[in-house]
Formats: sequence, structure tokens, C-alpha cells
Amino acid sequence: RDEEHPDKIAKLYYSKFPKDIASLSMVILVDPMLATGGSAILAIKTLIEAGVKAENILFLNVVSCPEGLDALSATYPKIKIVTAAVDSHLNENKYIVPGLGDFGDRYYST
Repeated sequence: RDEEHPDKIAKLYYSKFPKDIASLSMVILVDPMLATGGSAILAIKTLIEAGVKAENILFLNVVSCPEGLDALSATYPKIKIVTAAVDSHLNENKYIVPGLGDFGDRYYST
């Protein structure tokens, strides 16, 4: 996402799929965190533009919040969503509370 934008809007940096992705019976989209839902919505939009049917997409994540789940399910009601935990809310900076901090920073030790 674009951390400089006040709404932390999603930003697509790269997209490359197998040529036969549209013919797969299930595509699993994995993201560790679902905050605003913007990144997941953009990723799903990109999959659908590549020919994947919404009902063939499973979104799998570790930590989410109600705002992100609501946005994702409102935009793509046919998507299956599996999450390990639902934290209470987003703060004013669009971070999950209590959350686990910045996943990228933790993963890459930055």
C-alpha cells in the first residue's frame, strides 16, 4: 500500500501469473494481514482481469479486522475467506489493533 497517502491506498507493483491460471479450479491468494482490504481487493481484481472466476478464489490470511473483512466481502461476495484471527479494529493510521506490528518489517528484519 501507499504509506504516503492518507487513506493508505493499495498500489500494484507487479503482476505475473501462469498462462493457464483462468482454468484452475482454485486459486489461493495468501496475505499475512488484512487491514483496510485495499491490497486484497486490488489483488483479486487483478486475478479476475486475468480470467479467474471470483468463486474460484480463496483468500487466506493470518490476522484481519472487521473493516477489512467487510470491505472485501462487500466488494467480492463470492470470494471464500479464511483467517486465523480477527482483531478488534483499525487505528487512525489504518493499522490493525492490537495487530502484530508491520509484518514486512518483522519478516525482513528491517
